[in-house]
Amino acid sequence: MTDFLANLALGFGVALTLQNILLCFIGCLVGTLIGVLPGVGPIATIAMLLPITFNIDPVGALIMLAGIYYGAQYGGSTTAILVNIPGEATSVVTAIDGHMMARNGRAGIALGVAAIGSFFAGTVATLLIAALGAPLSRLALLFTAPEYFSLMVMGLVFAVVLARGSILKAISMIVLGVLLSTIGNDLETGEERMTFGLAFLAEGIDFAVLAMGLFGIAEILRSLEESESRDVVRRPIGRLLPSLQDLKECVNPVLRGTAIGAVLGILPGNGAVLGPFASYAVEKKIARDPSRFGRGAIEGVAGPESANNAGAQTSFIPLLTLGIPPNAVMALMVGAMTIKGIIPGPQVMTKNPNLFWGMIASMWVGNLMLLIINLPLVGLWVRLLKVPYRLLFPSILIFCGIGIYSIGSQPIDVMLIALFGLIGYGFIKVGFEPAPLLLGFVLGKLMEENLRRALSLSRGDPMIFFERPISAVLLVIAFAALAVALLPSIRRERDEVFTE
Repeated sequence: MTDFLANLALGFGVALTLQNILLCFIGCLVGTLIGVLPGVGPIATIAMLLPITFNIDPVGALIMLAGIYYGAQYGGSTTAILVNIPGEATSVVTAIDGHMMARNGRAGIALGVAAIGSFFAGTVATLLIAALGAPLSRLALLFTAPEYFSLMVMGLVFAVVLARGSILKAISMIVLGVLLSTIGNDLETGEERMTFGLAFLAEGIDFAVLAMGLFGIAEILRSLEESESRDVVRRPIGRLLPSLQDLKECVNPVLRGTAIGAVLGILPGNGAVLGPFASYAVEKKIARDPSRFGRGAIEGVAGPESANNAGAQTSFIPLLTLGIPPNAVMALMVGAMTIKGIIPGPQVMTKNPNLFWGMIASMWVGNLMLLIINLPLVGLWVRLLKVPYRLLFPSILIFCGIGIYSIGSQPIDVMLIALFGLIGYGFIKVGFEPAPLLLGFVLGKLMEENLRRALSLSRGDPMIFFERPISAVLLVIAFAALAVALLPSIRRERDEVFTE
């Protein structure tokens, strides 16, 4: 307990410096803005803003990027409630009852409950990360090359199982991401691989270029083809603070949503996205009158929003302790850490405790900021929702071009983000989700490195992965999860869940 409090004190000492408070505020404000404006999610935003962080110290850069991530989770609920357009995938469930509450003249109550539930869930998740951080990091120190390789295989399998749409398509996207990560110089021999004699590919594809193209540019193209009809609530928003009766109805859903989101957020393969859906299903199942759901049930806002924010923050656990990104946003965080010369994993806590505990403390600071930002500025967000997207996208495109050029001053990078943007848009149109590709790309180099190390230890014997107990268990879990997901009955149920 003494170490726990000492570590939190160290973290708050780092997070509460003037520079980091300012960076946290900027991240939260930008994240909320991105969540409010339909069409650009946190993945695209973090990809676009990576160049800005190059001249900021690693702790401040990661604090700002983390603020963008959970700020977008907050902001997405605002559009879901007021306009019936989820700003984020995780806000889809909030729109069901949140928008009906707004149409019934209770928009302020819905926004207030969402903000309070998110703050509570974020606080609990922050304490959970702090409590689990040290034990998991000690456990991760037992991992060697075979265990890390098997852990990454399990992470990619979960990404396949939890990806939207066809399992075969998700597998193909991960394989493509791994193949793209092998472009460039060989890790050991220095020989060029798959460069086709092109000099700009000699050092491989730049992470920021791939991420900005696949998510930033592709998302802009996708948003342009959608109609801009927005069902903005015309009634007054009303008071934001819920009554005692409202709070009484929300206590249990918030507690349940926090627990569900916190557990699912730790799962590799974007388990955090499932949190709000699972919370809504639980609340509807145990309700005395399930028919109220879909007509403005306050539990249908409180539970999913708590699960949303709890999952968004506990997804940092595998990143900070094991160095394994559980979703595309965390893959971007790995990219940011690598650019800063930090190797994600258990040694971050021992070698760079300021970074580890500073980020954890900044999450609580960020949640408090989001509570302050969201409620008083609701009127501003409503006005922003009325700005047509066709007036916003040219400035976003210019920002992307300037940002990517500022990294390496290479004109080819600007052309590459356009190319990857078109490819990403094509993937979306034919039902291929780009997120597994980014996970495969980030983990591909790490997998290759650990595979080679493991085979060097065993003198080329692949049985080393099954002779090590931890490695064998991880591989068995991975293969079992994939086998279960491929069963015809499970596949049908999985498709029905994602369709709903």
